[in-house]
Amino acid sequence: MSSLILSEIWIYPIKSFAGIRVKQASVKQKGLEHDRRWMLIDEAGRFITQREHPQMALFDLAINNQQLTVTNRENSQHLTFPVSVPAGQNHQSVVWDDVITTVEPNPAYSNWFSAQLGFTCKLVFFPEPNVRNVDPKYVTNQEQVSLADGYPFLIIGQSSLDDLNSRLDVGVEMKRFRPNFVFTGGEAFEEDGWRNFSIGSGKFKGVKKCARCVLTTVDPQTGEKGREPLLTLSKYRKVENKIFFGQNVIALGENQIHEGDEITLD
Repeated sequence: MSSLILSEIWIYPIKSFAGIRVKQASVKQKGLEHDRRWMLIDEAGRFITQREHPQMALFDLAINNQQLTVTNRENSQHLTFPVSVPAGQNHQSVVWDDVITTVEPNPAYSNWFSAQLGFTCKLVFFPEPNVRNVDPKYVTNQEQVSLADGYPFLIIGQSSLDDLNSRLDVGVEMKRFRPNFVFTGGEAFEEDGWRNFSIGSGKFKGVKKCARCVLTTVDPQTGEKGREPLLTLSKYRKVENKIFFGQNVIALGENQIHEGDEITLD
């Protein structure tokens, strides 16, 4: 059997915006450091994603010297602000069924996003001490999660994407699926069955397969919605009306991971 190697690490500092590929990352309980600690909320406090606003795909993100820069690819307008903030105006925010406390550090940031996107929204931050619990059915030690949909980490094998692309007329990039970890080696979809495993010296646990939604049909380059790859996945990855691709994961401790780390199954 070929070695399993961590080939890509991704963080998504603002929920539903473009990701940043990194060479190494700090594993925190809520997820990778800087991963989905920011999001946009509407006037009711509810989270905003590409599901309703696919043009969010057209904003690129970069982190330099603890500053996060967001650039609108369509007009080259950009905004830079600290990647982490300790305080601000408190807001009750909603991510799916979870009501959490977030902070709005500066209304000027919110106004910039509102102007760029063409609708009223607020940019809020989720401080590390604030609580959001992982679904109790899938916890080991009362794990927390950031602003990700439900779990701190998502892992997908390159073989799984290769299998999907072999069935598509036009292949898609791994970006469509917004993983934190991508690995090479192994069989297509073998991550479905992973439970306890290690990346380098860090220990993780696979908790459930990831059900996919229409966000995967948004082209990250153009912001346009289509039917694929969800249509094709529905033909062979559908169970009880849900379409699965990738495995949701929790960490069993904090550590550092690096591109090229070996993955071992316990």
